[in-house]
Order: sequence, then structure tokens, then C-alpha cells
Amino acid sequence: MWFWWFMLGCDILIPIIMIILGIVLVKHPPKNINGFIGYRTSRSMKNEETWLFAQKYCGRLWQITGWIMLFPSAAVHIPFYGGNSDSVGTLGIVLMIIQTAALLVTVALTEKALKKKFD
Repeated sequence: MWFWWFMLGCDILIPIIMIILGIVLVKHPPKNINGFIGYRTSRSMKNEETWLFAQKYCGRLWQITGWIMLFPSAAVHIPFYGGNSDSVGTLGIVLMIIQTAALLVTVALTEKALKKKFD
């Protein structure tokens, strides 16, 4: 039973982090281009305008994607409550892979928007 709760916590962690960081990027984006904090790609770090656009665009995407993933990620665990550790663990790994893929899609969409707006 404890493993089910542990995996539920792990599986809602990615959406929650995306929501929180999305809010931070939109409301308080890093002011200066840097290699440590914020949405950092070569295209986003070209100048101040691309930097701020990328922070806000990616932040909005992370908020939307995080909220979309949060409730289904929690709901998919309900049928496995009390299940064996192998099935719960497999579910957790598959869900984390899907969530990571969704995160990478937001990066691709942000890069596409940067290219469209600034090229």
C-alpha cells in the first residue's frame, strides 16, 4: 500500500513542477540571459527579446500541460490501489515516460514559436 502512495506522489510530481515553474516563468521570468535559470536554448538566448518571449511562451505551455496531465496522472492510479508492487511500478514508469515526452513536446513547440516569430 505504501508503494502505491509513493508512486502516486512521484507521478504527480512532474505535472506539479511544470505548473509551478510555468507560473514562475510567466510572472517572474529571469531578467538577464543566463545559462542556469529559465528556458535555455541557443535560439532563446540570442537576445533579450527572444529570451523573454521564450520564458513566457514556455511558461504558459508548462502551466497548461501540467494541469492537463495532473488529474489523469492521479486518476490512472485509482484502479491499482492495493495492487502488487510490480504492476504499480510498471504503471508509474510508463506514466513518467509519457509525462517526459509531453515535456519535450513543449520544448519543440516553444522552439517552433521562436522560429516563426523571430526568423
